[in-house]
Amino acid sequence: MNKRQTGSYYEERATQFLKEQGMTVLERNFRCRQGEIDIIGKDKDSLVFVEVKFRTGDNCGSPFHAVGSAKQKVISRVAMYYLTSRCRNTDIPCRFDVIGIEGNKITWLQNAFDYRL
Repeated sequence: MNKRQTGSYYEERATQFLKEQGMTVLERNFRCRQGEIDIIGKDKDSLVFVEVKFRTGDNCGSPFHAVGSAKQKVISRVAMYYLTSRCRNTDIPCRFDVIGIEGNKITWLQNAFDYRL
């Protein structure tokens, strides 16, 4: 598989995992000029923006370290665009989560980071 196919496969696994945990998935691969968010869902009263990172093993580093400050800023800008264009409201409770997939192990880090300017 090429990188795009690999990414799509693991995003699908993450989507199924989130659904099994009770999240309603609203969008996948939401794109705009600011960037892209892998999964947008609704969990209880919060709108959730989820980044999915896959690593084949420990030698590639933690998938959570791959979501650094620059990536957090991109995700935050895309989230703000989504809120203003789709929801027409920026006062909705939101959070930013990261799904890390290492081999067959899925780890869901809720509230992984705060909104970044």
